[in-house]
Amino acid sequence: MPAFDPTSLRFDDRGLIPAVAQARDGTVLMLAWMNAESLAETLRTGRVTYWSRSRAAFWRKGETSGHVQTLVELRVDCDRDALLLVVDQVGPACHTNRPSCFYTAVRDGEEVVLAEPVA
Repeated sequence: MPAFDPTSLRFDDRGLIPAVAQARDGTVLMLAWMNAESLAETLRTGRVTYWSRSRAAFWRKGETSGHVQTLVELRVDCDRDALLLVVDQVGPACHTNRPSCFYTAVRDGEEVVLAEPVA
């Protein structure tokens, strides 16, 4: 197999690529953004580091909350324009203190909350 070449990824015009975090059990935890530097930092350290679009700064998951994500495996989609991060998640992944950011379902045209905040 060839070595992973991050320059083969298709970052958007802001230099960002969407990154979906998924737990080992398959639960989709969250969506965030990475740039080349945050991806390199994640691969170097094993601690997932994102790029915060609102703060225009690196965001190491769990730095303030303690809800750390450790990289298990990086996957690249077929178009090379999105990433899947299989992670070990400590604590809730969502800033609302829920296990996943995807806690709202639409069923029969109605929103249904699937998970309440963790105490």
